[in-house]
Amino acid sequence: MHCHHDGVSSQRVPVVVLTGHLGSGKTTLLNFLLRRPGARVGVIVNDFGAVNVDAGLVSGQVDEPASIAGGCICCLPDAGGLDDALAKLTHPRLGLDVVIVEASGLAEPTTLARLVRFSAVERVRPGGVVEVVDAAEYFDTVDNGLGPAPLRFEAATLVVVNKLDRVDAADREKTLARITERVQARNADVAIVPAEHGRIDPDLIYDAAATEDPPDQLPFGEALRAESPVEPPHVHAESVTVAVDGAVEPAGIVDLLSDPPPTAYRIKGTVTVATRGRPQRYVLHVVGRSGDLVPAKASPGTRSELVAIGLDLDREQVRRRLERALTPTTDPTPEGLAALRRLRTP
Repeated sequence: MHCHHDGVSSQRVPVVVLTGHLGSGKTTLLNFLLRRPGARVGVIVNDFGAVNVDAGLVSGQVDEPASIAGGCICCLPDAGGLDDALAKLTHPRLGLDVVIVEASGLAEPTTLARLVRFSAVERVRPGGVVEVVDAAEYFDTVDNGLGPAPLRFEAATLVVVNKLDRVDAADREKTLARITERVQARNADVAIVPAEHGRIDPDLIYDAAATEDPPDQLPFGEALRAESPVEPPHVHAESVTVAVDGAVEPAGIVDLLSDPPPTAYRIKGTVTVATRGRPQRYVLHVVGRSGDLVPAKASPGTRSELVAIGLDLDREQVRRRLERALTPTTDPTPEGLAALRRLRTP
């Protein structure tokens, strides 16, 4: 399921925005991801707000944790401070798998998502917006359920309904359904995952490729896991992989990017696309409903492979869509080539 880093995907690092009201469990979720073996996670935190990331954890991951000057990210006069931090953390020599921007409870998710999407740092690719909700407190503190649903859900690609263990067992399903309904009133396409103690499958967020720490890591991760060696339960993501040999029709790739199957949260892969001349190699990424296609710099071979990852994958539908996207051809359609050109020239 895990693909190796090729020239391009290792140069472009997914930047995930982590949002949610104070007390929703963002930091717990972040610390859970930081404790995963083999993951190299960069973190950008705002200086103010009750951010309680274990300092040893973060500084073990990179030479110096970057924090935003001037505190709360939503008050930045421009994206400059964020871009400086992103440039530092996406530097190839750090070899990070993912950078997580933890926003204060006040930060506006839409603004933050836009800062990442339009970042001037070329090694950045948007990795989605994860909104954490406190299931136990939600209807008492955030949303009385009467007016319009909170606007902040519009920016989210993944909503983690956290702290379900703090809801009476008899009410859990009803509470989850009620929160889901509020989220979907603003954002029909968003993926929603139930969680306890911020534990979600890292595969939803990034390629957690190794099962053990890289040899050059400080032993802090190991020490932390020794404190709590029991693997906590969480909802596991599923995946579907489809591969073909040779070049594929561009129209299928463009169609997949513009309208990904609804149950797939992430799609990734390297594809060889037929053109009038030599076939072109691309690295493809989809997170939520937005996709991204970049030329593969050093990626030999002509095999095309796509992996879809999601929570309740409609496996048959997703497999059909991936197969349709990977339609082998040596003679691409003019419509497909035109669509690819439009996609490549924003």
